[in-house]
Amino acid sequence: MNYVSDASWLWIIIFSVVLLFSHYIRAIRWKLILHSVKPDTSVKNLFGALMVGYGVNNVIPRAGEISRAVLVGKWEGLSRSSMFGTVIVERVIDIIFLLLSVLVSAVIWSGDLYSSFPWLKSALIISFIAIIGLIAFLFSIIKLKEKFYGGIIKLLGKVSENLAQKAAHIFDMLAAGFASLKGTKNYIYVILLSIIIMLVYAFNAYLGFFIIGMQDVYQVNYKMAWVLMSISAIGIAIPTPGGTGSYHTLAKSALVLLFGFGEEISLAYAFVTHIVNYILCIVSALLIFFVLNRQHENLMKVVETEVDEL
Repeated sequence: MNYVSDASWLWIIIFSVVLLFSHYIRAIRWKLILHSVKPDTSVKNLFGALMVGYGVNNVIPRAGEISRAVLVGKWEGLSRSSMFGTVIVERVIDIIFLLLSVLVSAVIWSGDLYSSFPWLKSALIISFIAIIGLIAFLFSIIKLKEKFYGGIIKLLGKVSENLAQKAAHIFDMLAAGFASLKGTKNYIYVILLSIIIMLVYAFNAYLGFFIIGMQDVYQVNYKMAWVLMSISAIGIAIPTPGGTGSYHTLAKSALVLLFGFGEEISLAYAFVTHIVNYILCIVSALLIFFVLNRQHENLMKVVETEVDEL
């Protein structure tokens, strides 16, 4: 593709910097979620674990959520189970704001978004019902723990003691994760940061237009980027390695069906933005893991030496 070979390196660098900035904001949001557990959690460690998680997800879908929970638990001296619970909290927040961003897209887009993507309306309805059900379930675990928790475990225990123990572990993990987000101020900050994250994601989608010169084909604007980000993000949410395939399909479809771009330049946009993100996450994950992990291992050796001397 000529569009790919002629991609602007300047815009790729700007795109990459903004992408890393969006991940850094996510690390700050994670710190707020962890505030009641450990107020002085290092943003550097959270950002490092987040990038490692993204790198792992690019190889094994959803395994990155486990790896970043394990790393933060190790680096910050926290329970890995509770950290995994906070990762689930983050994912629930992400899904809610993704759904809201799609709804915003349907409002701000001049055409009928649902006619171009017939499955979108039913997917939104089902997702909202599932999210409401999940939140109600988690609320029951946290607020009605004695009755709800005890009843479920007792019922599962009649089927299998091993199953009951695993369910108890999962409930404890979820309860610890969701209980970590406390305080009206923290809720407000988390909501504001989530909005900022979506705005930055849309800005990154906007920068993608300039990487392959789409502004020379049609006039592009931020509203187009927001709609594109909302639709293509669904592809990232689908559990494929780094959203490969699903992201490309939805990004290309949005560019062709909604904005009238040709298939070749639309595929070029999807390919370049995805491969830049993919490589950036893999390289960052490897570098950060070895640097931070070595730092923490050296620190542990120093502490162990001092303890032995005492």
